[in-house]
Amino acid sequence: MDYQAKLDDALASVKEEGRYRVFADIKRHRGDFPRATFHTPQGPREIIVWCSNDYLGMGQHPAVIDAMHRVIDEVGAGSGGTRNISGTTRYHVELEEELADLHQKEASLLFTSGYAANDATLSTLARVFNDCVIISDEMNHASMIEGIKRGGGPKRLWRHNDLGHLEILLKQLDPAQPKIVAFESVYSMDGDIAPIGAICDLAKKYGAMTYLDEVHAVGLYGPRGGGIAERDGVLDKVDIIEGTLAKGFGVMGGYIAGSSVLIDVLRSYAPGFIFSTSLAPVLVAGVLASIRHLKTSNVERDVHQERARTLRSMMADAGLPVMMCESHIVPVFVGDPVICKQVSDDLLSDHGIYVQPINYPTVPRGTERLRFTPCPVHTDDMMRDLVKALDQVWTRRNIARAA
Repeated sequence: MDYQAKLDDALASVKEEGRYRVFADIKRHRGDFPRATFHTPQGPREIIVWCSNDYLGMGQHPAVIDAMHRVIDEVGAGSGGTRNISGTTRYHVELEEELADLHQKEASLLFTSGYAANDATLSTLARVFNDCVIISDEMNHASMIEGIKRGGGPKRLWRHNDLGHLEILLKQLDPAQPKIVAFESVYSMDGDIAPIGAICDLAKKYGAMTYLDEVHAVGLYGPRGGGIAERDGVLDKVDIIEGTLAKGFGVMGGYIAGSSVLIDVLRSYAPGFIFSTSLAPVLVAGVLASIRHLKTSNVERDVHQERARTLRSMMADAGLPVMMCESHIVPVFVGDPVICKQVSDDLLSDHGIYVQPINYPTVPRGTERLRFTPCPVHTDDMMRDLVKALDQVWTRRNIARAA
């Protein structure tokens, strides 16, 4: 076996398709986000970040930073082990209590990331329930897909947000067979939102559990930041909620919220939880401060929604092919991986604007796009500069505009 040749071929294939990814070496400016320094071989450059998942800028919030400074001085850097072996601190216990309260569930469980939470939970439940059919929305995140695959049980795909198709699939299954309907609230690439209550009602009608991924909604929606399910008043209808601590809450980690028995099973059976070193207390303390702040403050959420509406309107007025949706995601359609990368490079090199191209496998081939995530700290002037830059690049590259 020529291992080097195989590796070279794998990379060549990605590059030929125009979806080879390059990391942008950036350093955010504390207290001055979305400004950052972009490090290049030619030297550092000042840029504006337009694609951060720190949606509310909570990674820069004084309460979060102060909490992290205080805790690292009190207990040091790392957690010291897995949750079973010295890695459960008072901060972990308090955060799990806060998360359970946020979603009105009996308990919650922390993971090192949202990916790990989805992967470990879905794969573990598939094995525990034995012959459990997982019915997955076709647009679900890669972490959910991977967890379903690793569970090794039967699975079905239902057309995105199509309640009629979901009911057809549920009707086909044996009423006695265990089943889970898995879906997201806000779909991060198109920005559309699932009809959570209606999905849960259908699942209950056919004896299925519901598994809701709220990673792009927690902190951002609902009177206390509990996500779309809280906003829509249907938290009680959802059996299992998964979320992240790295987006709306601005730090790092993931979690599951549900019944105390469910959480105890995951704690006892999920390898991805059992054998992982727990989150560092300094991170947990930062998340605690962020959640407690957002449970009582709607200022960040209100400004965030206004910023997204304003940017979407400005882009549409300029004739740019912005994809309309009701969430905070502002995607601009390109439809070609090579051109998408060129546009991203032009914006960064010529205008100091950083937005990452979104190509396959994150989105289907032919639907490549730029995904903008305006934060409360993006100003009107920044938006005008962005739209002007996009207009110039679109014209220079002769890219199709909105119909």
